[in-house]
Order: sequence, then structure tokens, then C-alpha cells
Amino acid sequence: MVTILDSKAKLRHPEKANRPDTPILKKPEWIRVKAPGSPIFAETQKIVRENKLVTVCEEAGCPNIGECWSKKHATFMIMGDTCTRACAFCNVKTGMPEALVRDEPEKVADAIARMGLEHAVITSVDRDDLDDGGAGHIARTIREVRKASPATTIEVLTPDFLKKDGALEKVVEARPDVFNHNLETVPALYLRIRPGARYFHSLRLLQRVKELDPAMFTKSGIMVGLGETREQVMQVMDDMRSADIDFITIGQYLQPTRKHAAIDRFVTPDEFKGYETIAYAKGFLMVASSPLTRSSHHAGDDFARLRAARAAKG
Repeated sequence: MVTILDSKAKLRHPEKANRPDTPILKKPEWIRVKAPGSPIFAETQKIVRENKLVTVCEEAGCPNIGECWSKKHATFMIMGDTCTRACAFCNVKTGMPEALVRDEPEKVADAIARMGLEHAVITSVDRDDLDDGGAGHIARTIREVRKASPATTIEVLTPDFLKKDGALEKVVEARPDVFNHNLETVPALYLRIRPGARYFHSLRLLQRVKELDPAMFTKSGIMVGLGETREQVMQVMDDMRSADIDFITIGQYLQPTRKHAAIDRFVTPDEFKGYETIAYAKGFLMVASSPLTRSSHHAGDDFARLRAARAAKG
């Protein structure tokens, strides 16, 4: 189990410290993954450390880190390791972040070039403390990656830029290949699971991307196993399609600590397969639906399939 304290014995999630512990359910066989330890894993870790970068793979305790880092895949988390939101599902540290690191975009670009990535995923913490929510920093990172590694395709997983007029436009203008913003859960659970966000604002954000650049791929994901119903998941699919979202990801919620939202149940692989079938029937170009699906898991391979699906559709 991930501890709620970091290595400096500071509270990682101070807003959760006084919450009662919630039970952690035993993981079924289909959730278990191998521990990391390959030579390529160590090489990826070395590049990340040398550039003093933060990855969501580590900060969010992703179960796929062993597989991804062993293939030289990593999701870079920019703008620090501390988020201004306090979502009930997330293991990223919360609090008041430090100032932006000015040369971070160049360091991310250097790491991506050294790793020889064909497809790079760049995400960030929420930065409600910044006037533009960090949009300018994200845009500059995209441009630096383009300069250092012109052949690399770029996927960004952004904050919602709530109450940050003009922020979204800065990111779209930098022309990432994929614009991803996760809805995370069904609307009925937002107050408990994602209290700092607004479901219809996030949906509108993704719709606006298509209005600004109809050719840009859009992507969004949700977690299941939090207490949502099958009907609610299908309604989210319909909402996403109304916003012309191309790619949906659906994965099992895994509880980071006893202070986080409890798992309601483990959704079976057959149920995930059913969601995949329904999502394709509703018109998504690409669907990733499995217990261990995460936003950036197999992102490069999925992007190739996404482009092929659009080409086949004409």
C-alpha cells in the first residue's frame, strides 16, 4: 500500500489526514502486475533523474510503470509535483506549489529526444495559482519538444483551466497531436470524487478544442468501480460523442491509500469488454477499456491506431 507520507515525513495529502480510514479491498488476479526491474527500466529512470523531471507514473502510483518504463515509455508531469486540487482518487501531492522551473520545457524535450520516443505524453498538476493555469508553460513545452525531436508526436493531458479565460487557446495554438482531458467519473459522483472540478465545464473544454481545430484528436477517460452504474457510464459516452471526442479510455479505479475514496467494486474483464463494444457502437474512433487501462498506457500504439481509424473512415 502507498503511504500517505512522503520521504521527508511531510503530509502528502494534508486535506485527507483527518479523514477516517476506508477499507482497501483485496485485488483480484486480473489486477496484479509484475514488479519493475529490467535494465531498460533502470535506463529510463536514469534519464528522468538526470533531468530532474517528475513523472505521473511515479507520482500517481501507476500500476503499469514496470511495463511502460521497460519500453522507454514515460508520461512527463510538468509544473511541479504538487497539485492545487484535492481529488479523492488521486495520489499526487496536494498543497501550494513552488514557482515554475523556467527551463523545464527544454529538459523535457531533451529527455524525450534522448529516449528516442516516437510518441510523447505530457501531463501536469492543476495550477489554479497561475493566471493562465499553466497553459503558456504547457504550450512552450510542446514547442521545445517539436524543436528537439521533430518526428515525435505529442499528446497532452491537461488540467481543466477552470476560470482561466484564453488558457485553452494557448495550448491548442501550440498544435499537440492529441488533446486529452479526463472527465474521470460520472456527473453524480463529482462532488465526492472530483469536488474542485465541474463535469460540464470539462466536457465543454473538449468540445471547444474541436471548434478551434477540427483536425486535432481529442481524448478523455473515466475510472469505474467508484459506485457508478452501467447506465451512467453509457450516458458519459453519449456526452463525449456529443462533444465529438475521438478516443475514450475506461479503467479500474485503484485506491492509493486508506485516506482516499474507497473502491466500490472491481469491475470484471468481461464488463470492460462490454463497455468497449458499446463505445465503438456509439462512434468512437478508438476505445481502450480494461482493468489496467490508464490515459497514457500504450499511448503510442493507440495513437497509430487512432490515425488509421480516421483514415479508414475517410
